Amino acid sequence: MEILKIDHLGIAVPSIDEGNTFWSEVLGLKMAGKETVESQKVTTAFLPIGQSEIELLESTAPDGPIAKFIEKKGAGFQHVAFQVADIKAALAELKEKGVKLIDETPRGGAGGAQIAFLHPKATGGILVELCQRD
Repeated sequence: MEILKIDHLGIAVPSIDEGNTFWSEVLGLKMAGKETVESQKVTTAFLPIGQSEIELLESTAPDGPIAKFIEKKGAGFQHVAFQVADIKAALAELKEKGVKLIDETPRGGAGGAQIAFLHPKATGGILVELCQRD
C-alpha cells in the first residue's frame, strides 16, 4: 500500500460556522467551501493547511454518524485520513492482513474523493479513513 500523505484531519462540530471561528479567526486558516454529502448525512468544510486540510464535519440529521459521535464523545477530533495511490489495492491488502474494515469497497466522499474507513478496533481506537483523489 502506498500512502501519499495525511490528506486531512476530521473534526466533528455541532455547527461549521461556530467551529470555523477558531480555525479561521484565531489560526487564520481560510475555508475553501462547504459541501453536503447526503449519503453520509454530513456537511463538510475544508480548510487547507500546507498539503493537508482540516475537515469540519457537521451532521445534517440527528441519526447521522457525526451526530452520534458528538452525542457519545463530544465535539472534537473524529478521524485521520490518509491519501493512498490505489484505494482498492489498499483495502485488499488490509483485508488480507486481517484488518477489520468498515468499508470493504470505496464509496463517494466530499470533493469527489473515493473513501473507505477502517474500524477503530483495528487501529488502536482511531477512526482511519483512506482516500483516493484522481
